[in-house]
Amino acid sequence: MKLLFVTLFLLFNIAAVAQNKYTVNGKITNAENGEILVGVSIGVKELPQQGSFGDESGNYTISLSPGEYTLIFKLMGYNTKEIKLKLNENKTLNVALETEVVSLGEVEISAQRTNENVKNVESGVDRLQIDLVNKIPVLLGERDILKTLQLLPGIMSAGEGNTGFYVRGGSNDQNLIMLDNATVYNPSHLFGFFSTFNSSAVDNMTIYKGSMPAQYGGRLSSTLDVSMRDGDLKKFHGNGGIGLISSNMTFEGPIQKEKSSFIVSARRTYADALARLIGVSQAKDSKLYFYDLNAKLSYVLSDKDKLTLTAYYGKDKLGLSKVATIDWGNTIAGLKWNHIFSPKASSTTTFSYTDYKYNVDVDLTTGLKVASRIQDLNLHQEFNFYPNDKNSIKAGFTSIFHRVVPGDLTSKDESQLQIAPYDHRESWENTVFASNSMKLHDRLELSYGLRLSAFTVLGGEEYYNFADHAITDTIHTRKGQFFKTYWNIEPRVSAAFQLNDVSSVKAAFTRTSQHLHLLSTSNMSTPMDRWIGNTNYIKPEIANQVSLGYFRNFSDNMFEFSAEIYYKDLHNQIDYKDGADVRAKEIIETELLFGKGRAYGLELFLKKKFGRFNGWIGYSLARTEKKITGINNGKWYAANQDRTHDLSVVGIYDLNKKWTLSATWVLATGNPMTFPSGKYVVDGHAIYYYEDRNSYRAPSFHRLDLGAICTLKKTKKYTSELAFSVYNAYGRKNPYMFGFRQNEDNRDLSESYMIYLFSVIPSISWNFKF
Repeated sequence: MKLLFVTLFLLFNIAAVAQNKYTVNGKITNAENGEILVGVSIGVKELPQQGSFGDESGNYTISLSPGEYTLIFKLMGYNTKEIKLKLNENKTLNVALETEVVSLGEVEISAQRTNENVKNVESGVDRLQIDLVNKIPVLLGERDILKTLQLLPGIMSAGEGNTGFYVRGGSNDQNLIMLDNATVYNPSHLFGFFSTFNSSAVDNMTIYKGSMPAQYGGRLSSTLDVSMRDGDLKKFHGNGGIGLISSNMTFEGPIQKEKSSFIVSARRTYADALARLIGVSQAKDSKLYFYDLNAKLSYVLSDKDKLTLTAYYGKDKLGLSKVATIDWGNTIAGLKWNHIFSPKASSTTTFSYTDYKYNVDVDLTTGLKVASRIQDLNLHQEFNFYPNDKNSIKAGFTSIFHRVVPGDLTSKDESQLQIAPYDHRESWENTVFASNSMKLHDRLELSYGLRLSAFTVLGGEEYYNFADHAITDTIHTRKGQFFKTYWNIEPRVSAAFQLNDVSSVKAAFTRTSQHLHLLSTSNMSTPMDRWIGNTNYIKPEIANQVSLGYFRNFSDNMFEFSAEIYYKDLHNQIDYKDGADVRAKEIIETELLFGKGRAYGLELFLKKKFGRFNGWIGYSLARTEKKITGINNGKWYAANQDRTHDLSVVGIYDLNKKWTLSATWVLATGNPMTFPSGKYVVDGHAIYYYEDRNSYRAPSFHRLDLGAICTLKKTKKYTSELAFSVYNAYGRKNPYMFGFRQNEDNRDLSESYMIYLFSVIPSISWNFKF
């Protein structure tokens, strides 16, 4: 605690406010619809080294000596705007930028400024701007922003067609995913083949995989911050799309012009209904669909206050009549208040609610059901201070109440219940943080901060002590008791040195901790997956990451190149013991082992950003390993998410005003696998036993996807297009799952088998905007 106070003192006293300087501040919006613009670059023509950029609320601040200046506002996809002003006092200057005329469907993955990759102090940060519809071809024509992220170096797909991803060697649950500051625990539909994020409702998204700001935490590997669009403050309009298996519709407009707005976006698949319509007999009694709904209300209360209300509801349904059904989904609600105290101080207050549920009706005749659930109540407070043009300070706190239900079992027939219901665990997570971005020199910028977290395990259920995977003692706790508290101090620091106007080197150190853990036996989301918090036995996971990168632009910022290396030191890593019984154990701790891990790698990225042809190449060379007593004879072994090579090639070509062509090609090392070391036969059935963990590899994964967009009509009031795509164009049979079985002709022999999901899959969709 003393270290935190020292850091806070330094942050707020690092520099005196410059004398005889005035501040220009304001909000930057879209001229057409009044939506806020994030990450706008603000330059000063007379002072090339001076500048700033807009924050996540569209606000900007810049301090200058008295005089006459020309401010330059730039954002990719918008016309540059220059404003002259005479500065002899503090001024408020709100700016509206006009959209450039670009072809429908453009997606830019880049920093907001054309040279931000060189100038910004952050490293290991990627931003996906969703100003228009995605051009990149994807599975079944359902455009997916999470799958687009997987085409960037250091972000690897969790499996064929899967929206799950691994970041710099971290597992799927080690990514913090937020929608307008609310946690999303399962960001996928249909077992990971589609994401929960409807691109029509998303404004922008940023993923931090290296220098993570101090306000983010709770996960080891990355933070994905997704922001929903505000509705149009000036006029009503909408857009939608109709595809082979899904359709979507978005409508937005003002409630009170210039003061308040709304946006509503809905999406649904209908693969099972379509199969029944065309006479597929297997679909007669089955259900396979998902739907989701996004909504957001925005209120401009005054020049200094803005209130937004965000809501999301999504659900999946998978079932076979009279056999079994599975449904799962997220419910999210959030209220955010932005307030400007002065040109040099502002705040953001967010209150959010998250509810993720998973229900499995195992046997519809006996009524046997399994229900899993995790709920959060989250209060997040941020304060921003701009004491002068060289420092930007952020401080605040987060308080989250967690309620975790690993699995409730109920049945009409009590004899069906073979195990007791799982304990309902409650916890309280509190965090305070402070950070400062400091410009030490025209060529040197430093960002540093500190995060202090306290995770308290609350009473009300039974906890246990263990020895040799057996319970040695049962601890009874009372409701609301502070049973166990884990404290963690997480320093964050990053620095960027400008070698010249087009290149820089960056270094960063980040310490993160994780208190909630997803126990899973596969890359898919399944009923056996369980979220579980820290206990007296399960400790927080810890990661220390160092990274170093070189960033360079070419040809007047047309080409962007970066090379980064990183190393992670991991503690309290969790894995299942050999032969773990995860289905029948209500006390899952008896099946877990703990140890350490390490992850290291090289990431290369080359991108062409402008012109009729653009795209990028991303490559990762990486290694992720664990060392846990009781697994692999105590030796290092490849983690489930280990990928040696991961390569993505993306190309987009504007053939003419009507046609845009695109293609992606991916290549990755196969997943680690554990093959049986031997077997024994009981009553004619083979039982396999295992020794070396993940000592084999699945075949390499590679796939080519092709896409084309044909603009049918484009006016100021209406746009219509056809989008064509071919997933897995050359029909590669990429492995999805491996298993072992006895040979049908000779029961004494065993054989492996592979399941693959997709061959060549063409799709077509019609998209429109009015």
